[in-house]
Amino acid sequence: MTDNTPHRTIVVLVENKAGVLARVADLFARRGYNIISLAVAPTHDDRFSRLTIVVDVESVPLDQIVKQLFKLVNVVEIAELSPSESVERELMMATIKAPQETRGQIIEIVDIFEGKILAVSPDHLTVSLDGRPSKLDDFESLIDAYSIVELQRSGRIALPKIGRDVPRLRAIV
Repeated sequence: MTDNTPHRTIVVLVENKAGVLARVADLFARRGYNIISLAVAPTHDDRFSRLTIVVDVESVPLDQIVKQLFKLVNVVEIAELSPSESVERELMMATIKAPQETRGQIIEIVDIFEGKILAVSPDHLTVSLDGRPSKLDDFESLIDAYSIVELQRSGRIALPKIGRDVPRLRAIV
C-alpha cells in the first residue's frame, strides 16, 4: 500500500464472543496505539463480528499493529482497506443552536448535505447526516459557526468496492 496518510483502515474479523472487543481495546491501550475510529457489529454469520478500525500509523507501523492483533486468539482475519479500493461511510448526529434568525440558514446547509432534521425546539435543531467521512468533516466545519451543542459520529465503516479483491493479511478459518 502506497498511501502516505497517517491513518489506515483495517477490518478485523473476530469470533462473536463476550470480551473480544475488550481484549482488542486492551491491546491498543497497552501498546499505546491510537484508535481514530472504531465501529463494531455482527456479520451476516452470527459466529463473527466485524471491527472496522481506523488507526494512527504515524507513531507505530501498521505491520506491528497487525502482528499484535493476530496474537489475540479470537482474531480470524485482518484486511487493510485502501480509500481508493473501498466504500466508506459514517453517521453523524448533531444538536445545533438554531434561533429564528439563523434557523433557515442551518436548514439550508442540512438540505445541501442531504441531511435530516430529527428534532426541533424553539432554539435548537437535532440533525443527522451520513456519507463519506470527508463530507461529514465539511458539514461539521460549516455548522460550527452556528454553535454545536452536542455532536456524535458513529465511526467509519467500510467495504471493498464491488469487484475489487482485498488482500487478506491472514486467514485462519
